[in-house]
Amino acid sequence: MLITAAVARTPKTPLTIEEIELEAPRLHEILVRLVATGVCHTDIAMRDQFYPVPQPIVLGHEGSGIVVSVGTGVTKVKPGDHVVITYNSCGHCESCLENQPTYCHDFFGCNFGGSRADGSSPLKKGNEKINGNFFGQSSFATYSICTERNIVKVRNDAPLELLGPLACGIQTGAGSIINALKVGPGRSLAVFGVGSVGLSAVMAARLVGAATIIAIDVHEDRLKVALELGATHAINARNESPVDRVMKITGSGVHYSLETSSLPVVIRQAVESLTWRGICGILGASPIGTEVSLDVVHLMTAGRKFRGIVEGESIPEIFIPQLIDLYMQGRFPFDKLIKFYPLAEINRAIEDSENGRTIKPVLRIKE
Repeated sequence: MLITAAVARTPKTPLTIEEIELEAPRLHEILVRLVATGVCHTDIAMRDQFYPVPQPIVLGHEGSGIVVSVGTGVTKVKPGDHVVITYNSCGHCESCLENQPTYCHDFFGCNFGGSRADGSSPLKKGNEKINGNFFGQSSFATYSICTERNIVKVRNDAPLELLGPLACGIQTGAGSIINALKVGPGRSLAVFGVGSVGLSAVMAARLVGAATIIAIDVHEDRLKVALELGATHAINARNESPVDRVMKITGSGVHYSLETSSLPVVIRQAVESLTWRGICGILGASPIGTEVSLDVVHLMTAGRKFRGIVEGESIPEIFIPQLIDLYMQGRFPFDKLIKFYPLAEINRAIEDSENGRTIKPVLRIKE
């Protein structure tokens, strides 16, 4: 079938809106008509080749939509179901078998390889191969093919056009607090970088009862939003040392810090803001080869921990519906982060995200 898609052909250049061909779903595949798709910094990083995904490629990995048809081997969803499409995983490695799919041994291959496991792509333009299957979906398009591994059925009364960002960015921020770091009532947290991921972490920290929630950024407007969503303190890192201010607020540092920018200097600040036995979680798309310098004595002698987190360590078919229920109850207002754009204006959405004008761009997609 012919679909409309945004194609990345050259690093650091605008995506092109093109009409391309999409294969029918295979035995274990699902065809989804997309209603909306979030724009994530990972999409921008892959466009710019932070990790060498093959181009030309259709990116997009925060899709929400309606099932159109399914392969004969599919039992999880049926035509008409409302769904969110999330990250992909192999299903048979040690991590997947131990119910830790965010640490799938083939996470890069499943999500950044640009093809199915057999090397084929469901996309083409005439005789030209268009790489697809990005995060098992390539959802910068009007239609997408995914699998049971990375599709989540959601309640029909939730606003479907809002739900795509739950697939990655919002799931990552909230899951890092709830699933990975397991922040508890009365604890203290510093969030370095309050874009969509960091603000999701702030909302989750408020949800679980953290007593001190410190938001750190260089954009005053984002710090204002963080305070509205539950932060107890806001620090503009352009104006003062975040580590010094955290120490003044807490006395000895925070129990948890979460670093979302992937900048080495900020990662070090996040570690230096920890109290004794504190834990720093890092997430974000750093270029391959990025290194960070840490004071080993500071880390070791106080039992501090420093660890990576992928996708908030979430089991999507459990966690995404939970977040939707919380949103519908008014307890997790992630809609405050979102600004809508038509698919045709995807490059404006990306530019607004890069420049900090929009916290979470979401593309409304019409056939």
